[in-house]
Amino acid sequence: MEFLTGVKEKETLELKELLEGGLIGTEVKVNGFIHSIRDMGEVAFVVLRKREGLLQCVLEEGTADLSVKDLRESQTVVITGILEKDERAPHGVEIRISHVTILSTPYEALPLPISKWKLSTSLEAKLNYRSASLRNIRERAKFRLQEGITRGFRDFLYGQGFTEIHTPKIGAKGAEGGSNMFRLEYFHHPAVLAQSPQFYKQMMVGVFDRVFETAPVFRAEKHNTKRHLNEYTSLDFEMGYIDSFEDIMAMETGFLQYTMKLLEEQYADELKILDVKLPKTDQIPAVRFDKAKELVAEKYNRRIRNPFDLEPEEEVLIGQYFKEEYDADFVFVTHYPSKKRPFYAMDDPEDVRYTLSFDLLFHGLEITTGGQRIHEYEMLSEKIKARGMTEEGMDQYLGAFKYGMPPHGGLGIGLERLTMKLIGEDNVRETTLFPRDLSRLEP
Repeated sequence: MEFLTGVKEKETLELKELLEGGLIGTEVKVNGFIHSIRDMGEVAFVVLRKREGLLQCVLEEGTADLSVKDLRESQTVVITGILEKDERAPHGVEIRISHVTILSTPYEALPLPISKWKLSTSLEAKLNYRSASLRNIRERAKFRLQEGITRGFRDFLYGQGFTEIHTPKIGAKGAEGGSNMFRLEYFHHPAVLAQSPQFYKQMMVGVFDRVFETAPVFRAEKHNTKRHLNEYTSLDFEMGYIDSFEDIMAMETGFLQYTMKLLEEQYADELKILDVKLPKTDQIPAVRFDKAKELVAEKYNRRIRNPFDLEPEEEVLIGQYFKEEYDADFVFVTHYPSKKRPFYAMDDPEDVRYTLSFDLLFHGLEITTGGQRIHEYEMLSEKIKARGMTEEGMDQYLGAFKYGMPPHGGLGIGLERLTMKLIGEDNVRETTLFPRDLSRLEP
């Protein structure tokens, strides 16, 4: 009988271990995909793709137990050889091959030239052959940075006393209302896919004070723009005992500061690969919704057409204005009109036409919506009635307020949009692993 005692130590080494020092001139063993082969005649350069990056290996005629003709791109292999310094190689090291074990050979050639530095192909082709295109180094780096953003969100909020929660994605009623819900039958009962974890995270403020979640949300909007998806990942948090909605904005500013430092320190390779310049987060300006519209209308000679919402062009111009005037990459736009915010948004007591809420724009694109919520049961019930809504399906949610709730608020951040703007892409599908939109349900 055997007993497992923990993680097994492997003979094969990872890139980080090769670079830690002390192994130059010794025999090492590594595994990976053959990313590319450059056959120079008597010498061939075999580049391995590993989870941490590329590793150059050198195959010299007569010094290894096989020929370069036995190798092909996308084979998975184990390579044994002597580790040597070479400043011209990726990461400054290479392996002189003595032995290769072939673990698997591809059934057919890759449909895209993934070994090229940049995939010069259409977005449609990249999405149609997603399992292949993501093997490209630059494509893969996008999602390493996306991991860093999610990691920063989690780590920062843990440090601020938040509890991570996991809420249902099938429910009886949508949190945002409206017609943009995916409806389904749930064992002979009508149900919807969650537009947001809003109801649940508010309920959990009454349990843990501060909660957060990273999870998918679903919007059945019939759009096909560069900034919208029908399923995306939302970074949500909700916090109690706030003094004002500015506490929420300050917490998000802290998250951004923490995350940009994390990316700079631990994702430097990916930042270099994608040539990303991290945005400024030391201080983020805040401007009222109505004032923001006036500023861009005046500076850019633009007529205000919709006094109740920001048009995409206005978001771009607001971002441009604050970049030109204050060198700001982000800007909070506050006090959105009440008619454009959900029923649970707290109205501004000084002017109930507006709410104690905000959006965060990043280079002219909304990446966050948040604000203070109504925490008194009677006020919440009255607003539901004033909007002609029904309380049906919200018994559990409203019950939390009947039992008492602290002043609270929160936000939701679109992970794919934030990643898109960070790396300078112009289509959110570029930073979505497997996009779901009006025309795409596969892969």
